[in-house]
Amino acid sequence: MPISPARIAAFDTLLRVEVEDSYVSELLHSSRYAQLSSADHGLATELVMGVLRWRSLLDNRIAEHSSQKPIRLDREVLTALRIAVYQLLFLERVPERAAVHESVELVKRARKRSAVPFANAVLRKFAGVAKEHGRASTIGDAKTSAKLAASSAHPTWLVERWIQEFSLDAAKQVCTYDQRIPETVINVTDSTLADELKRSMVRLSPGRLAASAYRIVGGDLTGTRAFREGRVVIQDEASQLVALLVGQGANILDCCAAPGGKTRMLAARNPSARIVAMELHPHRARMLHRLATAANVQAIAADARMLPTLVLFDRVLADVPCSGTGTLARNPEIKWRLKLEDLADLHARQLAILQSATQSVSPGGRIVYSTCSLEKEENMAVVEKAMSVDRSIHVVDCRVELQRLRSQGELRWEDIDSLTNGPYLRTIPGVHPCDGFFAAILKKN
Repeated sequence: MPISPARIAAFDTLLRVEVEDSYVSELLHSSRYAQLSSADHGLATELVMGVLRWRSLLDNRIAEHSSQKPIRLDREVLTALRIAVYQLLFLERVPERAAVHESVELVKRARKRSAVPFANAVLRKFAGVAKEHGRASTIGDAKTSAKLAASSAHPTWLVERWIQEFSLDAAKQVCTYDQRIPETVINVTDSTLADELKRSMVRLSPGRLAASAYRIVGGDLTGTRAFREGRVVIQDEASQLVALLVGQGANILDCCAAPGGKTRMLAARNPSARIVAMELHPHRARMLHRLATAANVQAIAADARMLPTLVLFDRVLADVPCSGTGTLARNPEIKWRLKLEDLADLHARQLAILQSATQSVSPGGRIVYSTCSLEKEENMAVVEKAMSVDRSIHVVDCRVELQRLRSQGELRWEDIDSLTNGPYLRTIPGVHPCDGFFAAILKKN
């Protein structure tokens, strides 16, 4: 029996994620996947995302039936075992024999033939108890950080931080949200576009936070003409909310703009403004140019820490590179790569970008600093450090802008206080129906 294309694609992708530090979302939409049937693409995506979401739990199950610790196994062997164990635990429609046999064949394909008897024995032992063993993921019953981390397949150090910052109950909600397939949300600024999608058999439901957001509840968005032509893009509601906070301006700078969802919103909301959208890496700047196609957008490749323009802007968006811990539902590989010591390096880089941005805003102008991180080192610590160094900037309470958006019908969420932490915007996955984002509004004196 040959190995299915879906399992080969999943195996190769998981190895690339680990070996090359690649981002799974980019790999899943790369040319390597283009030849897969819709069914195979769906299964490959399920296997890749499932293994990454539940990796530590899968390793614990493997260890229970293995004479060797998972950390000592060859990467290829461990990856094949993870794929099989994930299917046996989570995918009821996959035949047990197919899950076991094809993962053993993946070990052979990886030229690890000496490990074939070992892999076969481990999987057959596990398959014999998998149904009665169950997933054993009792996130709701966890009373300690260690038990919550184990049951939700998160690093303990991250869970400990979230419990301290948000509470045990909120940390459980974050972990639960991270382990589920997130809703697909789009930004729609043209009312006729929603009607076009409905005619293409895409079922829409209104967003929960932003009036410009729609949730996809049925149909194939990627198969529509609007999606293929780039007239509709996937964008989380919290990301849309950050763009809304930027407000109106005549001269707008988007410092770290790729892939371009927020830039598109800025252009649509400010059709007569001049918008400069920057991105450090040329290939991402090209991606930005393809996505943000409005005539008033100028996309350039440049380092936001050393802005190449002497022009002052009345609105600046600094949506900085960050750890991404607010997006683990979409990017589960992050939680296995990120280390505590990485936060200090990110803080320094983010501070440099924000300080550069403050030099590019005109008196009376505003900067929106944002991340998709839940970590305080990347959020309020950066803002407070920047203000301590530069007394010409001060924080504007986000509540004022959120109330304005609410009164204008652009914000659907009624509990504005739940969206804030002091003067800052803060969304928490699971607590709110979106990714975790932070934003601060700063005004230049």
